[in-house]
Formats: sequence, structure tokens, C-alpha cells
Amino acid sequence: MLDNLAYEEYYEEKYRSELLNGAIVLMSPRPATNHNRIIKNIFYAFESYLRGKLCEAFPDGTDVYLTKKDRVIPDVMIVCSKEKIQADGIHGAPDLIVEVLSPGTRKRDRGYKQELYARCGVQEYWIVDPENKSVEVYLPNGGQFMLNEVYEILPDYIVLEPEEKERYKSAVPVSLYKDFSVSLDDIFYNVL
Repeated sequence: MLDNLAYEEYYEEKYRSELLNGAIVLMSPRPATNHNRIIKNIFYAFESYLRGKLCEAFPDGTDVYLTKKDRVIPDVMIVCSKEKIQADGIHGAPDLIVEVLSPGTRKRDRGYKQELYARCGVQEYWIVDPENKSVEVYLPNGGQFMLNEVYEILPDYIVLEPEEKERYKSAVPVSLYKDFSVSLDDIFYNVL
């Protein structure tokens, strides 16, 4: 019989998985096209801005070791502490994590993983909803995440009054840098 570590290594070779509270959780083998487009768009925006700066962006596929019982693979992340970056993944909390919702991950992304990221010291957490073309931004507050803002692309049939247009936020600011934001049009570029 395989012990927990051997079991995890076996599944890692055969299946893509995360370790959440000591339990192996298989990930979706084939994310939808929109899911992948959003990841690509956000990573490209992060990578373009961060080139030559202290922080570094990482796309889906990079392991993050948060606790002895928790290893996750965020869709996109930014890491500002070079000592956390090792050959086998990120050891410690990234500064910003982005999770793109899918039917199989929605509950975990809004539940256990959100709580885990806050507890481990992630400074900003984005939940991106492909269906609603929205981005929820969470910031830490007393060891938990609090919803800071929801940014969304409005359907074509909604017409804003002039004063509403002034208040409409068409870009998501990245709190790590004062001059860094990503437009919603860029995040949802080519998303069906």
C-alpha cells in the first residue's frame, strides 16, 4: 500500500492534482477555451508590465507549496520574493493569485482556497468569472479576504448615463504597483 507521499507522487505523474488540507484533489484535465484565453491574457499583461521589475509572473502549471498539507496550482500568480522561487515551484505565498472559475473549481476557489490564501499571506486574490466577464478583487483584512471591488464588462444592451460612465471602472488595478492596471478588454480579449 502506498503512503500519502508516494500516493501523491504517483498521481502527480499520471494526473494533474493539488493537495488541499492533506487530500489529493484532481484538477480538470482539459480547461475550456475561454478559461485558457483568460489565463493567457492575464499572464501576458502581468509579464509585459513586470519585465525588468522585482516581481515575476507565473502562469498555470507552477506548483505553490503553502503548507505541509497544501500544494496548489494557481491559474496565474505574481511572486515578489525571489527566495520563494525554487526549481520545483514556489515555496511560500505568492503576492497575488488569480483563479479563473470553472464548474469543477468554483466551490474550492471561493471556499477553501480563498481561506487558505488569506491565511498564508497572499496580498491580493482575483476570482475571474468567464461567464459573467467579471473580476472580483479581494484584499486582506484581519487574516481574511474582504471583497474590495467587482469589475465587469457590461453587456452591449446596457447604456450608461454620462455620470455612470464616469464611475464605471474598465480596468483592474494591481495593488502591488501604483501605476499598474489591466483593462477588462485585455482580460476578456477573444473570450466567447
